[in-house]
Amino acid sequence: MDARTVVGFVSIFLVLFSGVLGFPAERGKSLAIIREINRRGPYLGLITVYPPEENAFFASGAFKNNSKYPYFDSARRVNLIIGRRFRVGTVEGKKVIYVRCGVGLVNAAAATQQMVDHFYIKGLIHFGISGNTNSSLSIGDVTIPKQFANTGLWDWLKPNATIPSNDVAQLDFKNYNVPKEGNNSLGRVGYSPEQFYSEAGEPNTPREMLWFQVSNNWLHLATSLEGLELEQCVNATLCLDNKPKVVVGLRGSTANTFLDNAAYRDFIFQTFGVSSADMESTAVVMTSLSNGFPVIVIRGLSDLAGAQEGQNSINLFGPLAATNVANVVVQFVKLLSEESYSRS
Repeated sequence: MDARTVVGFVSIFLVLFSGVLGFPAERGKSLAIIREINRRGPYLGLITVYPPEENAFFASGAFKNNSKYPYFDSARRVNLIIGRRFRVGTVEGKKVIYVRCGVGLVNAAAATQQMVDHFYIKGLIHFGISGNTNSSLSIGDVTIPKQFANTGLWDWLKPNATIPSNDVAQLDFKNYNVPKEGNNSLGRVGYSPEQFYSEAGEPNTPREMLWFQVSNNWLHLATSLEGLELEQCVNATLCLDNKPKVVVGLRGSTANTFLDNAAYRDFIFQTFGVSSADMESTAVVMTSLSNGFPVIVIRGLSDLAGAQEGQNSINLFGPLAATNVANVVVQFVKLLSEESYSRS
């Protein structure tokens, strides 16, 4: 039984039995609307994070609203999907459902799960801006990583405690003492792997995983975007020194922390080999893979994650990075065919 059939059966059941189950009539109408939207699918799921990224995406003009159901507004639909607006439309002739998830891992995972639970989705594209942790890259570049890790799942221990054997790395705060001598009462941090549950696994039997791989066929398809022309200037008087580029196949990190610290930037690059740092991507990838959907992440580098002199540049170059990301997303959607939605 395919995803469309499952979603359809669930929608029909809830519509028919909404009264029996005690749902308000308006909730039943909402479920009927979702069912009608799904009948017009399948869709690509597009997920971004916060308003500047959304503004750049809509400013591209690529997203065309569905004339009958331009959006499913949960605020007006008895909180069937709590607090989020799912927009229905097309990009480059492909049917899409777009949502802005909000900042952080929990928001990203919740929005992704809501997307695949309620709508007939065949694959997900997550996009936004991120910090640059790789000195060989530049602000304005767009990275399409091959894999992501949650680098914010910690065992925070006393200074002389033993790191658990299943931790994959450690950060000892005394290494950053000034002067160097002595201990540090902050102790040490051990980096834990995730517990990954998936449709392909045994019930209640998670696998310990650090790296979550995006879909191989989509990543391969994305390599054709290398060399794509990107914007270099914010305006007539403010331009980047280097021409931005698309880079495919590196690694990215996610944690519920906005990174603006040079020492920690260097640590996660040296320890994990990551080139970007954001607050959502691993959650979207992990949730998509857990449910068996293809997924890819496209992130524009807006700042140096603390390596810069003075203030962080996210407010200055964030809009430019978001514009470049939106351009790459549109071009990637243009490349996709129905056959490329296979789950791999």
